[in-house]
Amino acid sequence: MADQDPVFNIQRVYLKEASLEQPNSPAILLDQEQPSVEINLGVNAENVAEGIFEITVTATVQTKIQDKTVFLCECKQAGIFEVRNVPDDQMGPIIGIACPQIVYPYLRGNVA
Repeated sequence: MADQDPVFNIQRVYLKEASLEQPNSPAILLDQEQPSVEINLGVNAENVAEGIFEITVTATVQTKIQDKTVFLCECKQAGIFEVRNVPDDQMGPIIGIACPQIVYPYLRGNVA
């Protein structure tokens, strides 16, 4: 039965949101001290239609020198995936691991 074959398709990968703040520029850019870097990643999954999921990977990168922000970058990269006829016990790894692994390189490129 071809109607019951598992389906996994990437429909779209797109930049959902991006922001960059450099509140202490240009003076902070002249500072020779090594900045500290904090990176936070998150994943969100939303069922937007029957068998269609939007997976969003979010990165927040903040660099500071002492207590002053060098820059703050927040970026959300998303993908729309069609996932059908997959056993329930496999949906978690597909939605929580496989889809974010596809979206993440695009996010990394945009943040870089």
